[in-house]
Amino acid sequence: MKRYLIPLAVFVVLAGFLAVGLRLNPREVPSPLVDKPAPAFELARLGAPGQRVAHTDLRGRPWVLNVWASWCLPCLAEHPLVGELARSGVTVVGLNYKDKTEDATQWLARHGDPYAMVLVDRDGAVGIDWGVYGVPETFIVDKDGIIRHKHIGPITPQALREDILPLLRRLGG
Repeated sequence: MKRYLIPLAVFVVLAGFLAVGLRLNPREVPSPLVDKPAPAFELARLGAPGQRVAHTDLRGRPWVLNVWASWCLPCLAEHPLVGELARSGVTVVGLNYKDKTEDATQWLARHGDPYAMVLVDRDGAVGIDWGVYGVPETFIVDKDGIIRHKHIGPITPQALREDILPLLRRLGG
């Protein structure tokens, strides 16, 4: 084999990987948790630290976990759509991620509170268990506690209309 063909072959292989990578959607990161039981948790409610909620308390109906924080600008952008989702009749649970209680409380007072409850994940440990690597992220959990969908980034009108609400209807939510 001629020596000049080796760099050419390496270039062709690298160009192939680049071409495939450019076609991928960075928001479509597969989650190993989809179709698996939701990770266990027991967290305090925002504004009521004596009240604790466990993952088992939410079984029996489909529900949505929306991971958000007061310092997250994309969370503010998606907030009206989280409200729309809550008004559709589904139980939307907020997971306040790595935030200060007073900041989260003020943020909800200023922008509205669409959540059935807000759970406090001050150190981010529960978020790590759920595979959260940034906020906002949204999970759909079925009545048996199985994660059926993970939406990375802010919910968009298209994602709400084409993915989230149809899935919740199929799950009976």
